[in-house]
Amino acid sequence: MGIKVNVGTNQNSSYLLQSLSSGSGGMGNLNFLSDYASIKNGSYGKLMKSYYGAGVSTSTGASSKKYSSEGVLEKILEAKKNPKVSKEAQKANASLSTGIASLKTSVSALQNDKTYTDTENGQNATDKVVSAMKAYVTNYNNVVNAAKGSTLTGKTAHVANMMRTTAANADSLAEIGVTIDSSGLLELNEGKLKAAGTSKVQELFSPDNIMSYGSTIASRVQFAGTSNSTSVTDSTDTNNKAGSSAASLKEDGRKLASDELYAKKKDEDGNETNEYDVAKIFATAKSFVSNYNSMFDKAESSTNSGVLANLSYIREKTAYNANTLKQFGIDVDQKGRLKINEDTFKNSDMSQVQKFFKDYGSSVATNASLVDYYLTTQANAASGYTANGEYNVQGSARYADTM
Repeated sequence: MGIKVNVGTNQNSSYLLQSLSSGSGGMGNLNFLSDYASIKNGSYGKLMKSYYGAGVSTSTGASSKKYSSEGVLEKILEAKKNPKVSKEAQKANASLSTGIASLKTSVSALQNDKTYTDTENGQNATDKVVSAMKAYVTNYNNVVNAAKGSTLTGKTAHVANMMRTTAANADSLAEIGVTIDSSGLLELNEGKLKAAGTSKVQELFSPDNIMSYGSTIASRVQFAGTSNSTSVTDSTDTNNKAGSSAASLKEDGRKLASDELYAKKKDEDGNETNEYDVAKIFATAKSFVSNYNSMFDKAESSTNSGVLANLSYIREKTAYNANTLKQFGIDVDQKGRLKINEDTFKNSDMSQVQKFFKDYGSSVATNASLVDYYLTTQANAASGYTANGEYNVQGSARYADTM
């Protein structure tokens, strides 16, 4: 016997992402983000003024009326700031917000050790896990359905990433009786879940592994719950700070991957010794850790899919290399943040540190460069209009040699 939630639609996560950018179906238009930024910084005005000139005069009889580009801009700005939301979209928005809260509770239950132990009232662990999984499947599907009709792009972007995570773990989920249908919704086979055993479910949702399915979903749900409830851009100040941290991380990663940082010291006569400049290497590693944590703290709340994707890649690389990092005194906590122990790092074999960061450091630098790109260049792409209303493509070449 199984539980199946069916919505009678053929819309999956690809549809959700497409809707976010197409503006159809009441989902709102992510192009609004760049449009609104360009209106605010004046570049939209330059473009419109170039198009309309000093104004267009029309006359009927003895009267005439001048239409100014400023009036057009005011209407555009007002429409962008206060989009009309249908009753259906309002309902979907409300359902999405409450659904996210319920889904967060369901994930927490599946990450709680008490769910996987028998209780004194006679309820065994298997029954508790089945009940928790039923609630998770139902709440997950409610969130996905609500997101498909919602205009809250800040939240729906995280829902789309949640669906990507689920799709990436499809095989593991299938082992515990959870499958994904063509519309991106979950279906639960209770019999297969019981046969799989509680340990497999607990491992899949483990809070101790930052890259487990449960931990990643918990992260997505948390960000969806704290995202702005209306369709607005990430704040410019936050973008700039996060972009700055990402740019600094990129430089640190490249330094740690370079040969120059590991050049041997020279004696008073200028001859090369066998000693590394350990203090210099540690200072760079310490800066790497600081900028790594700062970038994640500031950029994880972004709704930009490019930012979130590259943060995910970095997080996965770090989790994969957690044991090696630990050997060098760099620990990864449950939130995925780094902490460096000075004594352990300085006592490490610097040749091995260099070998490790040749790959890991340069790889993180590449994704950090892309995080910076999506936070800054992409966010400000619409500001490349000249005073004549022509688009200046030179600004878009900023990162051509960094990726």
